[in-house]
Amino acid sequence: MEKSNSFEDLICWQKAYNLKRRLKRDVLSKLPRTEQYELRSQILRAARSSTANIAEGWGRFHYLDSNKFYYNSRGSIAEILDYLIEARDDEYISDELFTELKSQLLEAIRVLNGYIFYLKREYVNSLKKGRRE
Repeated sequence: MEKSNSFEDLICWQKAYNLKRRLKRDVLSKLPRTEQYELRSQILRAARSSTANIAEGWGRFHYLDSNKFYYNSRGSIAEILDYLIEARDDEYISDELFTELKSQLLEAIRVLNGYIFYLKREYVNSLKKGRRE
């Protein structure tokens, strides 16, 4: 895997970003006004956190420092799933939309997990070679 020039090149960021865009387009607009400062705000914050943490992790120098931000991003994506379950249960979104979003969300987590494991492997290999990066 090549070194990326920007966090925008990371597939895990792209997946989280596409999820965030879809949530804004297909979910937030469907929530009632009574959820404006509750569920809507929580979904938006978690979606923003998912991409922002990947960006911040990418900007850190050391694996151990950056990795905690990738874990935070994974937690934010999982948090979105909880909010989507609530939105479905309260009939703000359809079962079909929920299923599509859950699939997209789980794919984002899967790719992020892959990136986390890739970085861990690279770090361990660098230690074996005597480098501390």
